[in-house]
Amino acid sequence: MKKQNTIIVYCLLSLLFAVSCGEAKKGAPAGEKTEEVLPEDIVEMRADQIKLAEVELGHVEQRLLSSSLKVNGTVNAAPQNLATICAPMSGFVKNTSLMPGQQVKKGEILAEIENQEFIDLQRSYLESKNKLEYAEAEYKRHNELYKEDVYSQKNVQQVTTEFKNLKAEVNALRQKLILVGLTPESLGEENIRKSIQIVAPISGYVESVNVNLGKFVSPTDIMFRIVNNNKLYLELTLFEKDANKVFRDQKVKFFINNETEEHHAVIAQTGQSVNADKSYKVYCNVLDDCKNVLPGMYVSALIATTGKMSESLPAEAVVSFDDKDYIFVYDSEKMEEGKPFTLYRMVQVRKGISEGDFTEVILPEGFKTAETRVVTKGAYNLLSAKKNAGEMAC
Repeated sequence: MKKQNTIIVYCLLSLLFAVSCGEAKKGAPAGEKTEEVLPEDIVEMRADQIKLAEVELGHVEQRLLSSSLKVNGTVNAAPQNLATICAPMSGFVKNTSLMPGQQVKKGEILAEIENQEFIDLQRSYLESKNKLEYAEAEYKRHNELYKEDVYSQKNVQQVTTEFKNLKAEVNALRQKLILVGLTPESLGEENIRKSIQIVAPISGYVESVNVNLGKFVSPTDIMFRIVNNNKLYLELTLFEKDANKVFRDQKVKFFINNETEEHHAVIAQTGQSVNADKSYKVYCNVLDDCKNVLPGMYVSALIATTGKMSESLPAEAVVSFDDKDYIFVYDSEKMEEGKPFTLYRMVQVRKGISEGDFTEVILPEGFKTAETRVVTKGAYNLLSAKKNAGEMAC
């Protein structure tokens, strides 16, 4: 849009210059040369042309500018906010109603699987538990009789060994039941279950669903992936030469999908080694609650380096021509055929660091910053007039 407006203004300026030239030539005596030759670095304009070009004047300012390191990277979820769900034991999927993108809460049932092995595990636990009760009673009885010299030490040792073995077996089976999601305390001979429930270990959104009804799953199969977007981080890739420019707590601005919306992060950790391709990793915590930022997205980021006070101008005040950078400054006023004209002079500069809408300018030696008024707006229109001075000169 800005480029289109510049083209429109340039066309209108061309028309105004052409009209003014035509009027000058019409009123000139025959044979008199009316074309004025301006210095190479001067552009002149009437008041109406200045208004059309939207020229505004200002001064070079001292500003604290920070250079930015432009890098690319990806959005990731913190490890504790990313869950891969597998079945603790093999089984067939009995039911599930999950869809990718669905929100779930911690402890919510994701699926139910069934298998004969679940029944066998519960039966083994109950049988061992009953044997343990008998073995414990025998252990106590033999110890009492041993004290009364009724049983030998050998018999006591044998009973003690059996009791301890059964106790270890029951505890192992108990932990296995807990592992598959069953509660040993509530398990009895009358409520043996043929299926187990798979529950969500964290709250978040379902990223992927890899099962369907009747599918056989093993402990190595990934059934679901859940991601929680409350804590995201950026993994940025830098070149080896830039490793000394970043540090912890440094501020980062990043953008996704070529959007103009700005998001913010802060460097939490820098890499401690350089990869084989000479790249260097930096990890940043995302600060904002960004609704449209999701794990896996590619980002372009700007890392703000140490700032310094610099002579600066609005970025639109600096224009490029023939691979060089210029600004326009107010030069003087003059009258031609009763009409006032304002003269602007092109001054070559060098651009430095940029931040936001301002850019550092390295001015030529002897430039008087306090006294010189600089074109802060409309510089592109003046450049257009300068480029076409041959067509628009009077």
